[in-house]
Amino acid sequence: QVQLVESGGGLVQPGGSLRLSCAASGSTFKIYNMNWYRQAPGNQRELVARITTDSSTSYADSVKGRFTISRDNAKKTVYLQLNSLKPEDTAVYYCNAVYSILSYWGQGTQVTVST
Repeated sequence: QVQLVESGGGLVQPGGSLRLSCAASGSTFKIYNMNWYRQAPGNQRELVARITTDSSTSYADSVKGRFTISRDNAKKTVYLQLNSLKPEDTAVYYCNAVYSILSYWGQGTQVTVST
């Protein structure tokens, strides 16, 4: 089992940056594909970025070129660098770990982009 704890959210002005972190417990972090999702009020949860066990990455079109996902297996942590933030990026951001049929979620961290 994996427990995930996100951090790094906050209030930022448009055009600003944040770095989200997701720290995992357990000894098998490296076997999990890791995802970042987000959910804005009234919207469905959407996949933002994914990083596989071999560090291949993919992104939603809406964040491509602005967000970067990375992982540090030694620290059991996955990161999401958010640059050039827009008001429409405002959402709760969730970390997700997937291995086979197993899927674990963190509690989420709020990102608010506003003047």
